[in-house]
Amino acid sequence: MIFGLIGKKLSHSFSKSFFEDKFTSLNLPHEYKLFEIDSASAIHRIKEENPNLIGLNVTIPFKQDVLQYLDDIDSAAREIGAVNTILFQLGKTKGFNTDVIGFEKSAFAFYPNEAKKKALVLGTGGASKAVQYVLNQKGFEFVVVSRKGNGSIIAYDKLSQSIINEYNLIINTSPVGMYPETSDMLPITNYNYTDNHYFFDLIYNPEKTATAILLESKGVKVKSGLEMLYLQAEASWEIWSEAIASC
Repeated sequence: MIFGLIGKKLSHSFSKSFFEDKFTSLNLPHEYKLFEIDSASAIHRIKEENPNLIGLNVTIPFKQDVLQYLDDIDSAAREIGAVNTILFQLGKTKGFNTDVIGFEKSAFAFYPNEAKKKALVLGTGGASKAVQYVLNQKGFEFVVVSRKGNGSIIAYDKLSQSIINEYNLIINTSPVGMYPETSDMLPITNYNYTDNHYFFDLIYNPEKTATAILLESKGVKVKSGLEMLYLQAEASWEIWSEAIASC
């Protein structure tokens, strides 16, 4: 059986080695392929060319675009408006969002339960939608920040020290600082921080971005997206393996 990953640039992908190691450890004759594509509509061609395809992971920039090409969408993924896992079963495609599972488990093992429920979410893409879903479920008050403000979304140049003081959990869902542009930094580093601030960075390559390193030097507690990555991948595998077992 075949599994894979769709995205625009996949040379940095963790998924292939993760799943190949899993298949080896479980003594399964499966294959995991990387599919670099220009449009989410390519999932139909990929399926035609790989008739034994069972599942796909979805990464930047197709987590939202892919929804229109699926037959069915899990309720959480539909509410979020983003999919990172696709199941091919009985001639149909169904989308799921396991970023929700990975983020919730990893972030809230890091951020203390007794801390105030206020967060800044940096970025507006598919991963941001999953983070916002979890924060809503947890009863958080949060503000989304982007390079361009729009409605309830504020621009980085509208941030202030008072906002930083008020929202002590900062979550980066943007690709700023991701390999290979590792010197890029988020425009949040010139503020004062305390040891009551927490920075959860969804980026995992590098494990600590330039932004995370600088914030840590100011006393901020930081955590990368590496654990979240493993957790969401395991959740994808559970979806696929349960479907295989039910056949």
